[in-house]
Amino acid sequence: MSKLGKTNAEFELIEEGDKILVGLSGGKDSLTMIHAMKEQQRRAPFKFEFVAVTISYGMGENYDALHQHCEEYDIPHITVDTKVYDLAKEKIRKNSSFCSFFSRMRRGYLYTAAQDNGCNKVALGHHMDDAAESFFMNFIYNGQMRCLAPKYKAENGLIVIRPLIQMRERQLRAFVDENDIAAIGDEACPAMRFDVKMPHARADMKIKLAKMEEDFPQLFTSLNAAFKNISVESFFDKEKFSL
Repeated sequence: MSKLGKTNAEFELIEEGDKILVGLSGGKDSLTMIHAMKEQQRRAPFKFEFVAVTISYGMGENYDALHQHCEEYDIPHITVDTKVYDLAKEKIRKNSSFCSFFSRMRRGYLYTAAQDNGCNKVALGHHMDDAAESFFMNFIYNGQMRCLAPKYKAENGLIVIRPLIQMRERQLRAFVDENDIAAIGDEACPAMRFDVKMPHARADMKIKLAKMEEDFPQLFTSLNAAFKNISVESFFDKEKFSL
């Protein structure tokens, strides 16, 4: 909660009068986030609302236990039923990796649910490990210096926030383990039901970063600082040499 509060103050993520849609997949990250948001409501010197929203892909998922968990802790919860799974059968080629397809579709439904429920912000459960992995994947595979912003404005006007962005993945896993919270794992991944090539880039990057952290224990602390300390003028930019 201390780290959450500092991140919130630094980037002004949650503010007076906000109504926030929190994406709840049922995994360890989003479960930690809804409990952190609930505690933040109790502690913060300002008032805000939030509602947890789960996107069902139409695979016959059963979110009764997740809904009961939210009810137990007085957390408003909505499940949005979609046909994304059936649509994927038509749109995705065999042996293709299609994580991005499901991610785009899920994000679109979250944005629509936010607007339908009068929310001005959408909270996603990305953490520092996600940010580091995304940075190096963009760097190596896409030739871009790009990361996960703590806060940005989507094209539809919604503000997207990442309250957990300065926390480590192991902290979130420890939270659900130590509190005996049943988290949904890879069994809910749609790719498990398709004959497709499983994505490997992020898993490989996670291993590479773990090895780097063994050699340099302060790696993620330095990355967190570096993401805020960008010397744009030191990069290749022909425009700055124009006279």
